[in-house]
Amino acid sequence: MLTNDEYKELLKTARSIRHSVIDTTLKAGGAHVGGAMSMLDILVMLYFKYMNIDVNNPDNPDRDRFVLSKGHAAIGYIPLLAEKGFFDKKLLDSFNKFKSPFGMHPDANKIPGCDASTGSLGHGLPMAVGMALGARIQNKNFYTYCMTGDGELNEGSNWEAAMTAAHYKVDNLLLFIDRNRHMIDGPVEDVMGVEPLADKWKAFGWKVFEIDGHDMNQIADAIEKAHETKDKPVVVIAKTTKGKGVDFMEDETKWHYGAIDSFLGEQAHASIDKMYVEYGLTD
Repeated sequence: MLTNDEYKELLKTARSIRHSVIDTTLKAGGAHVGGAMSMLDILVMLYFKYMNIDVNNPDNPDRDRFVLSKGHAAIGYIPLLAEKGFFDKKLLDSFNKFKSPFGMHPDANKIPGCDASTGSLGHGLPMAVGMALGARIQNKNFYTYCMTGDGELNEGSNWEAAMTAAHYKVDNLLLFIDRNRHMIDGPVEDVMGVEPLADKWKAFGWKVFEIDGHDMNQIADAIEKAHETKDKPVVVIAKTTKGKGVDFMEDETKWHYGAIDSFLGEQAHASIDKMYVEYGLTD
């Protein structure tokens, strides 16, 4: 369970990054902003509470790993890495521009703190399984985390990786599924339904937790339980809201990818601040 001070600091961090996502989207001319907002609270918890990482030594072989399988949501991931201190926030002004290290998908060869180049959906979990198995082979204690989208589960490579992880009892791996219920072509259950999702992962041999993916205490509790689980991989199905924090984006398929102008940017910033005031943050 989080202390009250931890809870407030994590909320402040999430608020700051949400504002940064809006500013970066505005300057970039557009981005996959909806899914960036839905996954953000989980990433904040990982990077600012649990992951063993060092911004001054991003290639430390003993560091924890994170794979953003839904790489199109880099508009949320890259500002988070900047907030963590891996590079200067001013560099975000170049997002998706000529010669920028930051494209619409993350490039691990160009971005400090990024462990995997992703964007071709269905590839992230297989890579994460490989990283977790690599830790075992090398007798290292690092933990591997992975984030997929729910629409991404249409890709069969995820289920091959699921079988592999269960067969080899990969218990140093934690998968989060960003269950925001929308993909680029429409609602997930209309395009290619994934339910009963929890039962499928249980049948594949995984330990399954279902949480509110915006509740910091539930996220922390799930991570703690995952760390205690032995002899099987863990998946957390995080029920989230597309575009979380921006009222005109929330639960709207059309904001899978979108552009904003200065007027919409102001509305988005105001909506984000309003949400966090409701959470009790006034500073």
